[in-house]
Amino acid sequence: MLDVQGPTLPTSPRRRRRSATLLACAAVAAVTLIGASPVVAAPTGAAATAARAADAPEIPAANVKAHLNQLQSIANANGGNRAHGRAGYKASLDYVKSKLDAAGYKTTVQQFTTSGATGYNLVADWPGGDADHVVFAGAHLDSVNAGPGINDNGSGSAGVLEVALTVAKSGYKPDKHLRFGWWGAEELGMRGSSYYVNQLPSTERSKIDAYLNFDMIGSPNPGYFVYGYDASLKSLFEDWFAARQIATEVDTEGDGRSDHAPFQQAGIRVGGLFSGADYTKTAEQARNWGGTAGKAFDSCYHRSCDTIANIDDKALGTNSTAIAGAVWKLSGGGSTNPPTGTSFESKTPVAIPDNGPAVESPITVSGLTGNAPAALKVSVDITHTYRGDLTVDLVGPSGRTYRLKGSSANDSASDVVATYTVDASSETANGTWKLRVQDVAAQDTGTVNSWKLTF
Repeated sequence: MLDVQGPTLPTSPRRRRRSATLLACAAVAAVTLIGASPVVAAPTGAAATAARAADAPEIPAANVKAHLNQLQSIANANGGNRAHGRAGYKASLDYVKSKLDAAGYKTTVQQFTTSGATGYNLVADWPGGDADHVVFAGAHLDSVNAGPGINDNGSGSAGVLEVALTVAKSGYKPDKHLRFGWWGAEELGMRGSSYYVNQLPSTERSKIDAYLNFDMIGSPNPGYFVYGYDASLKSLFEDWFAARQIATEVDTEGDGRSDHAPFQQAGIRVGGLFSGADYTKTAEQARNWGGTAGKAFDSCYHRSCDTIANIDDKALGTNSTAIAGAVWKLSGGGSTNPPTGTSFESKTPVAIPDNGPAVESPITVSGLTGNAPAALKVSVDITHTYRGDLTVDLVGPSGRTYRLKGSSANDSASDVVATYTVDASSETANGTWKLRVQDVAAQDTGTVNSWKLTF
């Protein structure tokens, strides 16, 4: 975020206020065994029904934090910062662009010159959607010279990046066109975003239904501020947080200090989120949000200590998920989730050797869209004379393993007939899933009779 002492663009008059929001707030499964003939089963449940309206997925803080770790490494390798005109900025842009290119975005790098150096903006368009109605989310990617800028504004940049990547991996099909931007030289006075807006023909400006800006969303002593410039966008965010019983305040601290300003001056509706900079958290705010009263929201603002250690993970994940919520809500579109209740089942028996190697029973899921749910049901029917010998795992299409049951010398019962709940939201629904079972001790044998996935 631009420092108040730095150069700013003129802003249109607006009523400044700060108010607390009340706490309130078709498909076929092919089941194939090695060396055996395939068994084909049809999905059951709601697969034949129309997909329900799309809800935005949760954005795990760990995913966003992984991008921040990369930005920290880039700063470490490039003089400790990612500032305009420095190698660390271009390396940051290259990192973001590589992720978006791999995900299927059409990316454009826009060059401009300011303060005697070449600057870069990165714009990414998701294919499809009504090109006459654009939902645009962005963040500035540059840091100040003094430090790596992991909260300001690696946090907003990483949050927007992970939302964009989630659009791709979820198979989301928005009604409106989605665009994401990462701006250069914000710390010098919103130079990159100003250049973008000024170069945009008026006919293209008029196609942008809303621009959402995210500048600092992981402050270590966080607040939950929403931009108040547009009533409907303000309400969209306030309602999202209220539904999660998180109080919000209208942001006045960031007035005219970030990349929403050029869009607003061009007559485009703007909204956004902010977790606080160098202003001091009040006692009332600490009661609402936790943290420490009398201390800055971010005491490392524009300093060398704005590192990966300068992030509140909860605020980072919450705000990133709020970004997704706004993007999904504003753009409309088809479901990113499998229809609730869709099941795929294997009924082909698989022998479990005594104290031997693991065996696997695969199910190939197809015809669904998006990712698996956070509450994927895995039902297993295993006959075994001493269930304590068994380990049982679910293997997702990515190869990731989810432990369902471990072995235990104290588990002397027979058979495993149970349903387990797995958070598989990071997996695509379609693909080959496997039930992996191993007998790890001698004297007992068994059989996987059947198993089922319910989405």
